[in-house]
Amino acid sequence: MPDFITFGIADVVDILLLAIILYYMYKLLRGTAAVRIFWVIVALFVLWKLLSALHINVVSAIIGQIISVGVIALIVVFQPEIRKFLLMLSHTRIIKALRFHKKEDELYKPDINAVVRACRRMSDSKTGALIVFEKDTPLDECINTGERLDAIVSRELIENIFFKNSPLHDGALIIRHHRICAARCILPVSDREDISTDLGLRHRSAIGVTVLSDAVVVVVSEQTGSISLCRGGEITHGISPVVLETMLTDIFVNKKDEVTPEK
Repeated sequence: MPDFITFGIADVVDILLLAIILYYMYKLLRGTAAVRIFWVIVALFVLWKLLSALHINVVSAIIGQIISVGVIALIVVFQPEIRKFLLMLSHTRIIKALRFHKKEDELYKPDINAVVRACRRMSDSKTGALIVFEKDTPLDECINTGERLDAIVSRELIENIFFKNSPLHDGALIIRHHRICAARCILPVSDREDISTDLGLRHRSAIGVTVLSDAVVVVVSEQTGSISLCRGGEITHGISPVVLETMLTDIFVNKKDEVTPEK
């Protein structure tokens, strides 16, 4: 009986799983130099299977050896991307649904109010700011690069931290468990090639940390005073304080996965 007649449910599941893995890997690597290496690996694997099916044994064996030996090298080369991929899977809706979340939605309202009020004033004065809301993914590596504060989230303190003559103004402020955990923190900078050249280091850092984690980041541009919000590696520019408050409320209080604000 021909093989295609025995095609069953297990084969369908196998193909679907492969498609999902490839999709998330491409989504993760999109816009980076690593995406080219990814397509070369895919093409090499397809060529190997094709040559094996055609019984071109010598070349097939050579390519097979390259692939088998190169797996270890690829793990080393793609270590950051593999980490991002595993984090991305942990942030999918299915995995999130299996987690137990303590209901503390109302506790975010004072934090949001303080951040929005501070951003409104810093936007008017064109004071640069980078404010990170930690969610489920711990940001200990970033926190350890800065100065620990453990202070109440308040408009006055946020403005003082980012005042241009303040020793803590350069870097990110991280909010953890409704407290300002640390300031002057260094965030990972995104190396994506599709990011606009108009965006500075603050915006690239916001994209970088939200790719590696489920954090939500608010950015105030020092050049234009424009307010931006970044989550999941995607950034929304030029939002008003009112829209910022709506977006943060939808994320932390209303628990909406997708937010499409009106600018």
